[in-house]
Amino acid sequence: MQRSPLSPGLPAPRASDADWMAAAIALSRRGRPASAPNPNVGCLLVKQGRVVARGWTQAGGRPHAEAMALAAAGDAARGATAYVTLEPCAHASPRGPACSDLLIAAGVARVVIAAQDPDPRTDGKGIARLRDAGIEAVAGVLHAEARAAMAPWWTRRTAGRPYVTLKLATSLDGCIARADGSSRWITGVRARAHGHLERAQHQAILVGRGTFDADAPQLDVRLPGLEDLSPKKLLLTRGAAPEGWTAVASPDAVGDVDSLLVEGGAGAASAFLAVDRVDRLLLYRAPILIGGGKPALGDIGLADLADAHDRWRLADSRLLGSDRLDVYERIRTD
Repeated sequence: MQRSPLSPGLPAPRASDADWMAAAIALSRRGRPASAPNPNVGCLLVKQGRVVARGWTQAGGRPHAEAMALAAAGDAARGATAYVTLEPCAHASPRGPACSDLLIAAGVARVVIAAQDPDPRTDGKGIARLRDAGIEAVAGVLHAEARAAMAPWWTRRTAGRPYVTLKLATSLDGCIARADGSSRWITGVRARAHGHLERAQHQAILVGRGTFDADAPQLDVRLPGLEDLSPKKLLLTRGAAPEGWTAVASPDAVGDVDSLLVEGGAGAASAFLAVDRVDRLLLYRAPILIGGGKPALGDIGLADLADAHDRWRLADSRLLGSDRLDVYERIRTD
């Protein structure tokens, strides 16, 4: 049998595997951020070229994606191919059985996996258990894409810190407000709605004391049907936080959240950039010029211009009405 170069010793993927896995990855995003502290995983069960069931990690981490899909499929799972964005877990928990055992008991014929689980309780063990049961297992299909979809959990698991998105809404000349501090509204309705969607996909949102005092921001989600997904509110300050807010003394003291959206202002943005805590940058630019306004950033500790290069990769670019959104991801070697 041909072997996969991505996973020595495992069967090679088929031509259609990437397409089905892409659909499973899209499905996995439904669980973010509600699945925390567990990873947001997606699972498709495919038989004779059609989806017989699907699942994604539910709020609070249970049921797992595989358990949800198998429960929906019933007997139709027998002989199916399971497309799972993260290696099925191999450890039992008081909250439920191991997903690798569930797949074996359901009689699936094949399991295609995007990313191997970095959790040492499973890391490779789930794949081995499937193969020992005679189930064909393929790993490494759209690994990078699956890891990106699970970026908050993956960063917490491997780096011990939250995955941080920094949002900047600026004029063409890089200002976030007029000189007098007025900033409503730099961007238009569509860009602001997109910003609220980003809020709904993060566990916590943070602003600095200057932004809090100047704007009294609500930081809630004001999109119909998503109001309940408003994130926890953090205030970057060495002082006390008002009721409903949590004080955070520094970027290293954010606490036990997997995903954080830093929304303002220049001081908070610069503080996170200075200690290299930003993993993703949302740059909303309105087609306006302010001139003499407040800059988006202060000092971020750049000692040499050469050090500014090769740090960011453009991941997405689109128009939102008359505004442009550019999404950059931090280039990291780990």
